[in-house]
Amino acid sequence: MREIDGAAFVSLDGVMQAPGGPTEDPQGGFAEGGWMFKIWDEGIEETLGSVFSGDYDLLLGRRTYDIFAAYWPYAEGDNAPMGRAFDRANKYVLTHGTQPLEWQNSHRLGGIEDVAALKQSEGKRIVIQGSSTIYPALLAAGLIDELTLMTFPVTLGRGKRLFGDGTPVERLTMTDHRITAKGTVIATYRPGGDLPPYPAQAPIPITSEREIARQKRIAEGIW
Repeated sequence: MREIDGAAFVSLDGVMQAPGGPTEDPQGGFAEGGWMFKIWDEGIEETLGSVFSGDYDLLLGRRTYDIFAAYWPYAEGDNAPMGRAFDRANKYVLTHGTQPLEWQNSHRLGGIEDVAALKQSEGKRIVIQGSSTIYPALLAAGLIDELTLMTFPVTLGRGKRLFGDGTPVERLTMTDHRITAKGTVIATYRPGGDLPPYPAQAPIPITSEREIARQKRIAEGIW
């Protein structure tokens, strides 16, 4: 069985869209592309080195694949070694589309069931980078083993978020955390099971006349 690990750059308000450059992903009128490099934090470099250490394969959504395929094979200078590593890695692309996947070692996955089958196979650790739209379904299917969030001290107000529609109700267990000198919170989580029922020792809801009236307004959709 293969481990599937996610790693994401996020803002304090949960946005992970286009951290790497101003033209990366302007969908929805997002105008803050490249936000991560506007407030770059050298303190995350050790974490990135750990995430991308050794041999690994990549699991990507189609748009992130397009971004990577247009950049990493052509990377130069300090980014060239990462480009070569991404060239070597198998790129598993979760997509319903039929567009060509022309980057070497690219493979199409048509749905979550294909990801589940891939996880059951023998092979390298699988790393998710970017790809905000695939996280809710992967979490709901129990396919993510570890999730590392690098939360930068910035709010972006709008943009694609890591935990979008379809994210399950679930506990996460923190296995590691630290704060960089510039205030980026790096936390690693593993699945922690279902959220337990409301505990018996917790405060009992008030049943005052005002609360009864408020609940009625809620039921009527006028609260």
